[in-house]
Amino acid sequence: MKPRYLFPSDYMADPSANVFNGRLYVYPSHDWEAGAAFDDDGGHFQMKDYHVLSLDDVENGEVIDHGVILDVEQVPWAEKQMWDNDCVEKNGKYYLIFSAKDYNGVFHLGVAVSDTPEGPFVPEAQPIRGSMSIDPSVFKDDDGQIYVYFGGLWGGQLQWYQAPEKLQKEGIDLGPAADKKTQLFCPADVPALPSFVVRLSDDVKQFAEAPHSVIVLDKNGEPLKAGDPHRFFEASWMHKYNGKYYFSYSTGDSHMLCYAIGDNPYGPFTYQGVILDPVVGWTTHHSIVEFKGEWFLFYHDCVPSNDITHLRSLKVQRLFYNEDGTIQKVINE
Repeated sequence: MKPRYLFPSDYMADPSANVFNGRLYVYPSHDWEAGAAFDDDGGHFQMKDYHVLSLDDVENGEVIDHGVILDVEQVPWAEKQMWDNDCVEKNGKYYLIFSAKDYNGVFHLGVAVSDTPEGPFVPEAQPIRGSMSIDPSVFKDDDGQIYVYFGGLWGGQLQWYQAPEKLQKEGIDLGPAADKKTQLFCPADVPALPSFVVRLSDDVKQFAEAPHSVIVLDKNGEPLKAGDPHRFFEASWMHKYNGKYYFSYSTGDSHMLCYAIGDNPYGPFTYQGVILDPVVGWTTHHSIVEFKGEWFLFYHDCVPSNDITHLRSLKVQRLFYNEDGTIQKVINE
């Protein structure tokens, strides 16, 4: 199939695709022109609600917009910026895990619950205890355990949790008056800041443990360095193929979608390559899902909005694997 714009009548991004009850559901963020000034920390992304889309034929089928499933005004702890989200089912209930900023300007993860994948979802009064940052991807393993992968740099604030003093104690000189971006990418031989993974509690409303770093290794078994353009930046996604765990992610300012493979949900994961070259727009939020025996890559770009980088449109196309389990590179057209 040719790449398809999934829902051209509205600007949506960050698609999290899931199969529930034999139907494909896509949980995106919802872009709108808020008039906020563009900045490197994503201050112009002022999303205020979530919709869910569904379809039963990826190539030609009608895409149904089920409307608003959660609005920021319904979430007591959240002030603004309802960014990426994902959904998981357990015991007939559907749990929307989302990220938003609280009234102190800090991102946390929240939970909202529904009896159906179409919503509406009822939010918990407080964010997940100990949660931080953005871009949750919820993965339900074959044994029923549920994990959430999360994290993002710059606007995603992961660098807040990597104290410069720790690096300096290890003999790493950040230089005078190092700002947060210098802390991330200079010096280039420092291991890159990782995303996190944590198993969720049985009620899918809290962390069941302390978050673990998601380490991506190079082919020599060493962690990818901060200066490597293929290191993690944001937009984690986890899927499983032939018993292996595939951790994919956006490289942010180097604009690629990369992946790594591991033997368990916690990793470590060994870097494999690039799935998708740079698209028009800032980053490459995505999801990978099997539906009716075929694999699909969902992502976004900014072509329909004429390269206004904060108005994005959902896309989908088929994904293929090689015999050795590696992913064939996708061409964005």
